[in-house]
Amino acid sequence: MGFANFLQWLSGTPFSTMMRESIWAEPIVETIHVLTLTIFLGFAVLLDLRLLGVTLIRKRVSEVLAQFNLWLFGGFAVMIVTGILLFCGDPVSFYNTEPPFFKIKMIMLVLAGLNVLIFNLTIGRKVWDRKPRTPGAAKAAGVVSIVLWIWIVAAGRAIAYALPPP
Repeated sequence: MGFANFLQWLSGTPFSTMMRESIWAEPIVETIHVLTLTIFLGFAVLLDLRLLGVTLIRKRVSEVLAQFNLWLFGGFAVMIVTGILLFCGDPVSFYNTEPPFFKIKMIMLVLAGLNVLIFNLTIGRKVWDRKPRTPGAAKAAGVVSIVLWIWIVAAGRAIAYALPPP
């Protein structure tokens, strides 16, 4: 089964039909998606700004991470689940948007995940946060994160304008 066939199959499932045709399902899931994006993004930007030495400078990055991790992981998890639910509502249309905003958003999400992974496997494991200056690599990770999340939000918002009206 090819990917296009999988999307067609998914579009025909009862869940996909319910998401598409229900007066309440899509708006409720969309609202939860946007609210958890807001929570996640607020904490992510605060963390990135800490990496840049702009805010929370009296706190070590390890302290900030310890305080924010539950909100970051929880918000991200709910955001991903609700995003998948929204995608299931009309997978063919989402995947085939022109311009390809959905594909851009997915690529940027993967890059954001790689940025976090690389940070945690390299500079994030070092105990540099006791020093007054944040290393350039940590600052670069913060800038990359902010730029990627701007693209993710913009592409996600643009999907709504690229999809055909219901």
